[in-house]
Order: sequence, then structure tokens, then C-alpha cells
Amino acid sequence: MGKSEQTALREQRLAAKLRENLKRRKEQAKARAAGEANEQVLTTPETDTNKKP
Repeated sequence: MGKSEQTALREQRLAAKLRENLKRRKEQAKARAAGEANEQVLTTPETDTNKKP
């Protein structure tokens, strides 16, 4: 295997890893955004005005 073939294989491996990393980071960002949206729903003030003493 020549040096140029080794370089090409290395670049292919790195490109595949970068794609995997990007997918993982997108999933994490979506999960974080969904978690923040859930927190906002949970922390909204109560709208029930018929409270009993």
C-alpha cells in the first residue's frame, strides 16, 4: 500500500468520524432543547385562580 493510499484511507476514516460526531452533537442539541422546553412547561406559574384558602 502506497503512501497516497494510506492518506486516502485515513481521510475517509476521519470524514466518517466527523459525520458520526456531527450526528451525535445534533441529537444532543435536540435532546437539550426538548429538555429545556419541558422545564419551561413545568416551571410556568399556575393559572388556576380558584384557589381555596
